[in-house]
Amino acid sequence: MISQWLSRFCGLMLGVVLLAGEAHAEEKIYIVTSLPDLADIAARIGGDLVTVESLAKGIEDPHGVPIKPSFVPKLNRAQVLIVMGLEYEHSWIPALVTESRNSKIVKGNSGYIDVSLKVTPKEVPTDLSRAKGELHPAGNPHFNLDPEGGRLIAQTIAEGLTLNFPQHRATFEANLKVFLAQLNAKIRDWEILARPLHGVKFISYHQDFTYFADRFGMDYVGTIELKPGIEPTASHLVELMQNMKTVGAKIVLREPHFSEKVPNQIAAQVGGLVVKLPIMVGGSPEVKTYFDLIEYNIRELLKAAQVAGVAGKV
Repeated sequence: MISQWLSRFCGLMLGVVLLAGEAHAEEKIYIVTSLPDLADIAARIGGDLVTVESLAKGIEDPHGVPIKPSFVPKLNRAQVLIVMGLEYEHSWIPALVTESRNSKIVKGNSGYIDVSLKVTPKEVPTDLSRAKGELHPAGNPHFNLDPEGGRLIAQTIAEGLTLNFPQHRATFEANLKVFLAQLNAKIRDWEILARPLHGVKFISYHQDFTYFADRFGMDYVGTIELKPGIEPTASHLVELMQNMKTVGAKIVLREPHFSEKVPNQIAAQVGGLVVKLPIMVGGSPEVKTYFDLIEYNIRELLKAAQVAGVAGKV
């Protein structure tokens, strides 16, 4: 009887140990990102090993995301925090990290992954006074809108995850390889698709399409904002519209978090049209992935350029 009881007891304990081992093995790396683009790419690099959440939504102003009480516990249990960097999130992420009391994700520690580290920023200001605007103090941080920026983001995330979880290096590297192969194929297609956009002149509300314009050969004429984060004066708008008329700019880009009133007024004055374009994943219902973001913006611009009669020929 004793031997049978011991046998059953040992079998039961072995089952408990195995179940505990399975539960432990199934625990996923919990990653929090500032923006949804980073969440999509991190999920692709991490694969089945990770659970990823973005704090910001695609329709929000990434420079000033409304802080929610739910953000703090998420950051408290995050094993990794991924941010765009270049002070993109300077108005909301640092305070949240401090409040989370999670030393792993403090800037400078391994759990804090800044994807701008491989980027050469454009439009670095020489004057950082408040009169010049303060949303781009380290240079333009909207490099995610250039698919080559997406390549740098993916590479930096893979390196950061490997630093934190070296036992999964092979998985991260394999997933990165797949992502980059897909991105390379997409870039080839996008460059052909976007050829009619070469030389198309446009303005936007905020200065966030610089990298996109440079990649696809568009001509950035100006912004509705006087400087990044500084609303326009009447004289600025008059000068902007006169410049648009002079150079023949017909396209006015409006990001989802900005009002349509001023863009519509400008378009009416210059005989152009307004195009609402997302600057992040989720900024439009059709934009569910990073690949969707680039493709959607190209196609919407092509349609607008054709309607405005400013599209070039392939």
